[in-house]
Amino acid sequence: MRYYNWKTELLRIGLLLTAVAAVCAIFDLGLWPLFIAALLVCAWLLRNLQHLSDWLYSGVDKAPPEASGMWGQVFDVIYDMQRETTQNNAKLQAMIDYLHSSFASMSDAVVMLDPVGNIEWCNASAHDLLGLRQSDDTGRQLINLIRSPAFLRYFEAERYQSPLEMTSPVNGSLSLSVSVNFFGQRNRLLFARDVTRTHRLEKMRKDFVANVSHELRTPLTVINGYLETFSEHGGENPRWDRAVSQMLQQSRRMHMLIQDLMLLSRLEAIPKAGDDTVLSLRSLMEMIREECGSAAKGPRRIVIECDDTISIRGNANELRSAFSNLAINAARYTAENDTITLRWYRDDDHAYFEVEDTGIGIEPQYIPRLTERFYRVDQSRSLDTGGTGLGLAIVKHVLIRHRAELRIRSVPEKGSVFTCVFPRSAAVQIKTA
Repeated sequence: MRYYNWKTELLRIGLLLTAVAAVCAIFDLGLWPLFIAALLVCAWLLRNLQHLSDWLYSGVDKAPPEASGMWGQVFDVIYDMQRETTQNNAKLQAMIDYLHSSFASMSDAVVMLDPVGNIEWCNASAHDLLGLRQSDDTGRQLINLIRSPAFLRYFEAERYQSPLEMTSPVNGSLSLSVSVNFFGQRNRLLFARDVTRTHRLEKMRKDFVANVSHELRTPLTVINGYLETFSEHGGENPRWDRAVSQMLQQSRRMHMLIQDLMLLSRLEAIPKAGDDTVLSLRSLMEMIREECGSAAKGPRRIVIECDDTISIRGNANELRSAFSNLAINAARYTAENDTITLRWYRDDDHAYFEVEDTGIGIEPQYIPRLTERFYRVDQSRSLDTGGTGLGLAIVKHVLIRHRAELRIRSVPEKGSVFTCVFPRSAAVQIKTA
């Protein structure tokens, strides 16, 4: 198709008017024929403009009016654009219908929201879990329909990195995991999943561990007592003495495991540390140094770097357990004459308790799983080290209760650094005279 621009159209009109002006000059007709010709050109332009207006008003899905030159080009381009737009809209609508049908069949609640938080669409499960009806609630503000304070804080804060655990607003026996994601021009997509069964199973697991640990503690204490008595009064039969010694060792290991399981159960049952005391780190680190010496097989060089101008606020027993676990782990996974550094300091934003060692290190792929219960990088070392596999899990829960986190850096064959990162509010400045 030939392309017409304004210069081409101007040339056509100019040639027409020039021809009329030449005829008027040759035959001495005056300016009236030229004036009439100019009026006819204007009428032609207005006629094409009227055709364009009528066509646009009636719908451009119809065939465009017949026209020549630049006007015909305008009609054809608009028509082609409209056809392309119609095809794209049809594809988009088909995709939207497909997504709607997919979301409608989901057991999870799905709610589409516009940039200001109005409901655009929701599936049937949204009624069962959130109490929303598409026919009644479309166009209404979501926060006017779900009034849970926890949900309002989560939704309005717009920090959706992790899901929100909440009770269903229409069924108090249901536990929901709610997640929100942005898409498009700050539109939001909300998913709500029923996690009641998962919560019940988790509660059953916690109750089982707590009850079994509690019930095993008394008989194991009795067994351990008799084994210690047999160990103290042995000596007649070396084979029997060796058997009693091994049983006593495993009994003590089982006792440590039960103690750690009970501690974990208590940490999980109470979400926030109850005690809030100011703890001096220097004396605590000295005590931990002695514990490391007794836990390690062979001498270790243990260095303390402590900022004595600051203490820490929190639960003394829990913090002592967490810091001790980190240091004893370092002692167990280092060789003789390796160095372990206990470090306490702060910066403008946080306070840090750090355990650094020059031991065997950890491969990067194992680091994310270190705080899992009973997880060990090297299962063959479990009996040698004598640990329960729960130390870092205890550390993790203690830090969560103190609004802190555990960071791990490690280089194989060079050593590891375990850092407890506390909020600045946990550090207490010691007043000096």
